[in-house]
Amino acid sequence: MARPRKPLLSRDRIVEAARALVDAEGLPALSTRRLAAELGVSGPSLYNHFRTKDQILEAVADSVSAQVDLSMFEDGRDWRGALHDWAVSYRAALTLHPNIVPVLARGPGRRPAGLRVADAMFGAMVDAGWPPAQATSIGALMRYFIMGSALGSFAGGFVDDEAAYDPADYPHLGQAHLLAERQEVVDERAFDAGLRALLDGLAVQYERLPAARRTG
Repeated sequence: MARPRKPLLSRDRIVEAARALVDAEGLPALSTRRLAAELGVSGPSLYNHFRTKDQILEAVADSVSAQVDLSMFEDGRDWRGALHDWAVSYRAALTLHPNIVPVLARGPGRRPAGLRVADAMFGAMVDAGWPPAQATSIGALMRYFIMGSALGSFAGGFVDDEAAYDPADYPHLGQAHLLAERQEVVDERAFDAGLRALLDGLAVQYERLPAARRTG
């Protein structure tokens, strides 16, 4: 009986394995030696596809950017609705892979999917009438907000121990020990409130633009 053949090594297979490792154990767990072992190959074989570990991390980060939905910038939605739905999709992709967020936070660099995300958002804002400088600022502030929300849980930062919040020391944190068990609800609600506040503020600025510029 013929021995089963190992799947051919490919960039996609390397990226998938590296992403799974980072998701499960964090960035420090990723090394070319560990990744090769996970794939059942020799270390040097990885270098046929990636020259360095940093290149692998860049590819992993870009694979997450590729999960962000961009259709809202192409289907005729007004700028505010498109920006809202894009932010929700962007955060959803990042919260599935929070350990790679520090790499994504460096900016898109030369990553194709990351550049497509930036290009689609910027182009949609300019097409809606935002001056390019303001569209750039909108892209920056949205990245700060989305990545910050995905990088760490506010509610998860509190321990499930009432004794940790002695009212003599923290008179306003009497319910803080309940946050951890409500982590998802608290964080989702905070993201929604923050996103609406950002969009409300941008809407005020948009109304101040010359009428000739505004298209949505």
